[in-house]
Amino acid sequence: MDPFSILLDGARARDTFVLRTILNPPWSVQVRDGAPLNLVAVLRGMPWIVPSTGDAVRLNTGDIAMMRGPDMFTFADDPRTPIQVVVQPGPRRMTAAGADLPEVADPDVHTWVNGERAHDGADGSSVLLIGKYSGPGEIATHLLHALPPLLVIPTAAHLESALVSLLAKETVRNEPGQDLVLERLLDVLLVGTLRQWLTRPDADAPAWYRANGDPVVGSVLRLIHRDPGHPWTVDALARQAGVSRATLTRRFTDLVGMPPMAYLTGWRIDVAADLLMESDATIDVVARQVGYGSGFAFSAAFKRARGVSPQRYRAHAHARP
Repeated sequence: MDPFSILLDGARARDTFVLRTILNPPWSVQVRDGAPLNLVAVLRGMPWIVPSTGDAVRLNTGDIAMMRGPDMFTFADDPRTPIQVVVQPGPRRMTAAGADLPEVADPDVHTWVNGERAHDGADGSSVLLIGKYSGPGEIATHLLHALPPLLVIPTAAHLESALVSLLAKETVRNEPGQDLVLERLLDVLLVGTLRQWLTRPDADAPAWYRANGDPVVGSVLRLIHRDPGHPWTVDALARQAGVSRATLTRRFTDLVGMPPMAYLTGWRIDVAADLLMESDATIDVVARQVGYGSGFAFSAAFKRARGVSPQRYRAHAHARP
């Protein structure tokens, strides 16, 4: 599997939330639903996005923004506009004071309008296409670790523009299989957006992703990624790479930022976290799949890394709306 495929492995939309929203000024929507990943394509207008930390960013028509959860963020016509709508898990729309907000009926499918009925071409209105990965196991842990809190792809390339247009058209259709089509289109849009990011000169891609091009470290990373449950040792990895233990340790640490065994442990915990969310396998089964001899040893390692036991991690993930 190539590094890009590894990064995206396990990312798959399920029970898709895709919404076309038409917003009339003044407007400000704060999202507090804790979703692990949001994609927003600007179909019309020049809205602002205000992350929970950092400066507000102005978007242009055609831009795609990706927000990594669970931190909240705000979309607005102006950063100074008071928050009018708060999106809670569900999604549930409320006023800033906490009162339930009645939704404006719209004959279109997957469309929400703030205030009075508007058309896409109405003066001053912004039209956004929102795709949300919200359920456990929809986004792989290692992908979330790799992404910045806010990623903006300016005026998307031809492929992404075509995908956005197709996704927008699908939101207003009401035909058999619509949800499945939306899921697959959202997945392809995610792939295209990440490709755009990773090929940019200023992309802060994870160190292990960049290190895959090294003939020694890349071969070791592929071994770890392909079979994290194998009882790897530094000696065994060095033999497979055809170098000494000291050479591998030095080279791996220089390129990846940590020694091989520390990286292996972190990767195993990431894989285990995804397995806990995606499957009903017992703790002992998950432990064996990621290279631990017992559920007890795995639970201790998992708690050191994540601060909670595997059981509590799974229960918390499955309890999310």
